[in-house]
Amino acid sequence: MVRSWFSDKVEKRLSEIEGKGLFALTDIAKGELLVVKGGHLFDRNKRDQLSLTLGPSEIQIEDDLFIGPVTPEEREGSMMHLNHSCEPNVGIRGQICFHAMRDIARGEELTFDYATGDADDWQMKCACGSFLCRGTVTGKDWQITGL
Repeated sequence: MVRSWFSDKVEKRLSEIEGKGLFALTDIAKGELLVVKGGHLFDRNKRDQLSLTLGPSEIQIEDDLFIGPVTPEEREGSMMHLNHSCEPNVGIRGQICFHAMRDIARGEELTFDYATGDADDWQMKCACGSFLCRGTVTGKDWQITGL
């Protein structure tokens, strides 16, 4: 079965941001590796086809290349449950490794700015609650200076 890898310092549980989230079980130091996205590699056409049954479950790793599950049975094991925040505490290094961007306290939800890992043409209303909240998040926000 396809799975993402998780540090033993994190766990999935219900989130106030949305659905399930990923939370720190203990204090986490800046720079620590927390998640490695697992899945199959596929192109945009396959991604669009899969989204009809799996919903959003992949991440973009190149212009026309994505990684994620390809069956409903693989979906939960592949999902990272990193909810979006405009003021994230987790960032991506390379294409599939997610590291702490700052020290993270035990119990804190781990969040990722979706716009920094996906250059596709999409948008979503944001409800992260951060003072820095952009209101609407798009796949082009990575072009914003200082993001």
